Amino acid sequence: MPQATSQHEPAFLSLPQAATYLGLSPNTLYVWRHRRQGPPSFRMGRRVMYRITVLDEWVRAQELSDSRSNRSLDPLLRNPQARMRRVT
Repeated sequence: MPQATSQHEPAFLSLPQAATYLGLSPNTLYVWRHRRQGPPSFRMGRRVMYRITVLDEWVRAQELSDSRSNRSLDPLLRNPQARMRRVT
């Protein structure tokens, strides 16, 4: 359910605003949308829009899926696995 925002805080951002918010170029977001990658977006009339809360969730998910930000995924911290023997 959408949360109420103050008069000065928008709940949605247009594609150029979302790109600025994420520190990306608008073209990157456009290409990601075309490829069905990147943060979820939707159309509001003719405009492509992004919900700010969804952008924040998407960024958190990116951090958790990256081994540089999530130490539990770091392959250097895992125990080495035994090699499988090839059966011929």
